[in-house]
Amino acid sequence: MTAGTAGAANTQRIREFKMPDVGEGLTEAEILKWYVQPGDTVTDGQVVCEVETAKAAVELPIPYDGVVHAVNFDEGTTVDVGTVIISVDTDPGAGPVADQPGAAAAPAVTAEEDEEPQGRQAVLVGYGAAPSSTKRRARKPQPAVPAQTEPVSVGLQAELNGRSAPAPVAAPVAVPAPPVVPAASAPAAERPLAKPPVRKLAKDLGIDLATVAPTGPGGVITRDDVYAAAAPTAAAPAVAPAAPEVGVPAAAPVVAFDAARERRVPVKGVRKATAQAMVASAFNAPHVTEFITVDVTRTMKLVQDLKQDPDMAGLRVNPLLLVAKAFLVAIKRHPEVNASWDEANQEIVYKDYINLGIAAATPRGLIVPNIKDAGVKTLPQLATELGELVATAREGKTSPAAMSGGTVTITNVGVFGVDTGTPILNPGESAILAVGAIKLQPWVHKGEVKPRQVTTLALSFDHRLIDGELGSKLLADIAAILERPKRLITWG
Repeated sequence: MTAGTAGAANTQRIREFKMPDVGEGLTEAEILKWYVQPGDTVTDGQVVCEVETAKAAVELPIPYDGVVHAVNFDEGTTVDVGTVIISVDTDPGAGPVADQPGAAAAPAVTAEEDEEPQGRQAVLVGYGAAPSSTKRRARKPQPAVPAQTEPVSVGLQAELNGRSAPAPVAAPVAVPAPPVVPAASAPAAERPLAKPPVRKLAKDLGIDLATVAPTGPGGVITRDDVYAAAAPTAAAPAVAPAAPEVGVPAAAPVVAFDAARERRVPVKGVRKATAQAMVASAFNAPHVTEFITVDVTRTMKLVQDLKQDPDMAGLRVNPLLLVAKAFLVAIKRHPEVNASWDEANQEIVYKDYINLGIAAATPRGLIVPNIKDAGVKTLPQLATELGELVATAREGKTSPAAMSGGTVTITNVGVFGVDTGTPILNPGESAILAVGAIKLQPWVHKGEVKPRQVTTLALSFDHRLIDGELGSKLLADIAAILERPKRLITWG
């Protein structure tokens, strides 16, 4: 076998698997756990690692048979989509790869080369997105900038904002001015390097990327760079204070933070995506929140009756199930509630389907999966899907598709003993209903004060889509159904 032939054969042996796009255009994912190590035997379809995107944790299967040749990243590393994360020797019986002549004669074959060469492929877990170049253009070298002295107030302000104080820098050094370039021959300004999510963040915050100093590798602008640019400018350089007047007590010294008793945890994955989504929603959608306190004694009695019903055997029956059904029936009575705001086209999109989101607390942060077409499901069907949704979320196995397309959401703060709250809308949705704790309270019932099961509901809605009258009618109908659950039949 010639060196060229051996090199080609060796190239076909080592198959590289790249980080796929596992969630509708996401640009990166964190490797949570490796299930294999170099030297382990793998088969086509075997799960080799678990990764977490900004939407969910996903297991990735390998599309090859063979022996793991290399694992390129440690657990906890965030990797860009399209980067090779693992390689497999598909012909381990041919001897060590290093012993093959011409082993480096050609690049290894990647997973994408086995697929169609043109067009975007279906996003399947474990199989990469459409082939594209992931190389960045080289950033032009920037002229040396003289070091600037930082005033004491800048370091103090950085500490107050929760960031480390900047390291002291050298005093300014005079440098010769660069030659003046005539305007006619000056090159066009280079477009700042930043990923699409970072560009969107800068747009939302009103930051010009051309004014942001990049700190990422290769001169790439990061989210932290944008947040830093959006922060209030540091105070002016400190001026030596004048001598205190006689009889006036001196100001108390500023107390520094005790770093030895603080912990810093990087914000990433689901928690980071949730934080960004909540900020965007809070400042883009004008929120209105209304409250109502309601006697749900009859609803609680119905919950107990349904638990004994043979048609509901094996299903999880709880107050949240009936609250969800009441919410769905109220929306059917006021269908104009079920809409979204299209800022780009300046249109209101009315929807003839209800995808009901349920806010779920998980170890990785708050997520909001939704039940598709919840408005047309029977009570047993709704109970089944609600139980599966919560169980999947707690296991951290919720897929990105399960969290997209929601129209309205319920958040059950009552399970924590909280009476109510002012929830923030899930981005792109029109309303969110917070359900408070159900407690035995004194209540006027049929002219007498009696102990009754009472709860407080809070409805937040987008005031661009739902005005006060419509929002009030929706909330009043939800309360009316929970007060007299027979209305689930007469109104449903």
